[in-house]
Amino acid sequence: PRPSVVDRTSQFPAQACTNSFIANQITAQRREVSTLILLRHGQSVWNGPSARFTGWCDIPLTVRGRVEAVAAGQLMRSRGIKASSVCVAFSSELQRAHETCELALASMAGHEQETWCSDRIRRDWRLNERHYGAVQGLFKNDTALRNEYGADTVMEWRRSLHSRPPPMEKDHEYYRPPPAPLTESLADCQTRVLGCFDDTIAPALFDEKGLPVPPDDRTIIVVAHSNTIRSLIAYFDEVPEDHVSQIYIPNSVPILYHFERSTRKPVSTKLQSSHGGSHARWMISSENHQIVRDAVSTGGMLTRALFDAMDVTQDRALCRAEIEAGVRELMKDSEHETQSDCVVIGLAKKLARELGDDETITLQEFERRTAVAYEGLQYNKSDFADEEP
Repeated sequence: PRPSVVDRTSQFPAQACTNSFIANQITAQRREVSTLILLRHGQSVWNGPSARFTGWCDIPLTVRGRVEAVAAGQLMRSRGIKASSVCVAFSSELQRAHETCELALASMAGHEQETWCSDRIRRDWRLNERHYGAVQGLFKNDTALRNEYGADTVMEWRRSLHSRPPPMEKDHEYYRPPPAPLTESLADCQTRVLGCFDDTIAPALFDEKGLPVPPDDRTIIVVAHSNTIRSLIAYFDEVPEDHVSQIYIPNSVPILYHFERSTRKPVSTKLQSSHGGSHARWMISSENHQIVRDAVSTGGMLTRALFDAMDVTQDRALCRAEIEAGVRELMKDSEHETQSDCVVIGLAKKLARELGDDETITLQEFERRTAVAYEGLQYNKSDFADEEP
């Protein structure tokens, strides 16, 4: 929902956003905010063009995956998040997530390796990837699989919330005893992941005593898998069931959520998007721009999110003043975000600079210009460094 102030000042969108910004900054000063960083593991041997249903198969990272994990750690360190500020890191029991976690934390520590310890990593099987049952280990484009079950059925297993592949038999090559399930839907996966969040992650984020940083300034990292992270994002952002499959989780791109301790709810502005809206902020560098190409393509999550968040007059057109005001509104959480290094802000600022004073653009034109801006957007301090709104 858009800020209620817009209803009273719809003819003065820039002033409306400025007033909202000031009010929220005052409120933010009274908040106790905890930061949760979600990170999908780096590329594994079974990712890529010939991807398989990996699930609970304990597949290692590729060399590229290790480089991605180190780069993610360097990116977080460069944005002010050091290993010493991470009280606890959670990972699944699968090696691709655990190694990513270790590499990222070591990279965040930089030359201060004494500031982190692998003892801070807590592994939990409930953060393992979704179990794909009998098809686990098969190629996703396997012709025999599609011929046996039908292409639509295979796609339904992958994209629907409640559909399950056939269960795994005990003589299956990749069978694992309980607590491993025999098969799962995405909903089944989400149930166990949210159980993990309620039982272990949330207490560490909001309540646990004896950690080096108090809860009101605490940072927790969760390193897991595409479907487990998708499950958490769907929960945090209250994503409708039919939009859950549209949540995009790239490898090794840190995704930040800021929570108010008293309410245990996200405090960052919710950007409307193709999957229903998100409080998440992605940390972007020149190295991982390529990974978010899908999200800024026509109809993608970030382009529609930008437009809807900034269209305060709801006339389905944007002027330069609205975009500039929208940037200030997006940056209103800057005290709790890490130097505003979110790709949406970088793209919005670039568009505002290129738009004429009297020019307005529609969603279609906005998406086109965003795609063009993305192609030419390179990392520079004016777009991503710490700056006042």
